Amino acid sequence: MKYSGSEATPKILVVDDRPENLLAIKYALVGLDANIITAGSGNEALSLSLVNDFAVVLLDVQMPEMDGFEVATLLRENEGGEDQPIIFVSAYGGDSAHLSQGYSVGAVDYLTKPIDPVILRSKVSVFLELNRSRKQLEEQNA
Repeated sequence: MKYSGSEATPKILVVDDRPENLLAIKYALVGLDANIITAGSGNEALSLSLVNDFAVVLLDVQMPEMDGFEVATLLRENEGGEDQPIIFVSAYGGDSAHLSQGYSVGAVDYLTKPIDPVILRSKVSVFLELNRSRKQLEEQNA
């Protein structure tokens, strides 16, 4: 697992079994005001989710041992994970069965590989802003 940034900023979890994909996504997100945490497996992602509050999770679908659908299902079962925004990252196109399965386990969106950095940054920025707004409301209500 790799960390970048400070604890005061929102966190993004990027999950992919291929280091080059993690690097490409991390590079595309450079400049956003967020900690970018990477995980190379579903099990690592689940461990990280137990001790971190993520503004958004970018989750590869095709991984060995545990695919993204299984990881998303287990993330949703964690306390506080039911509202965790998950964007699936997939090499599959618009296969409706594949998309339906992802949305049924809690995906809020899909990105197809190769990832367009402009689209990725735009989508992630929305969830970072929502996370900041949610935290401000929680602080005001406390």
